[in-house]
Amino acid sequence: MQSNSWPSYVDHDLLDKSKLGASDHPQDLFVEKDGVRFAGTHLILDCWGASHLDDLYAIEVALREAVDVSGATLLHIHLHHFTPNGGVSGVAVLAESHISIHTWPERSYAALDIFMCGETLPEKAIAVFEKAFQTESIKVTTLQRGTVLEAGNR
Repeated sequence: MQSNSWPSYVDHDLLDKSKLGASDHPQDLFVEKDGVRFAGTHLILDCWGASHLDDLYAIEVALREAVDVSGATLLHIHLHHFTPNGGVSGVAVLAESHISIHTWPERSYAALDIFMCGETLPEKAIAVFEKAFQTESIKVTTLQRGTVLEAGNR
């Protein structure tokens, strides 16, 4: 049973596989960049000196904008607001993977994971979060997940 608590977003039209390009032949969403083939780009963001970290509306708007600028497909957003410190944990589930956020407003810190495969541009989301949370500093770690090491790996 689903509660009516805000915010929760499900685009039921996009959950229809026929609208995601599903076919009898699975689509290969691995990425090839600089001669390396891999599952996707995983960005780890550490945002320090950040604000608006207890504002559910601001966080949802930032997630939606990050999805849009990255060229990803939003399936669902779920955010949970903790008390008494006001921290937020949440996820934007994407057809291409996810963006997750965990905030510590009492420390002015937010941790975000941006993992995307296919023809997306996850790096474009960094500026969205930097602006939305007015970060003083942001550390970005980039990983290539699922790197194909040998010709025998699919």
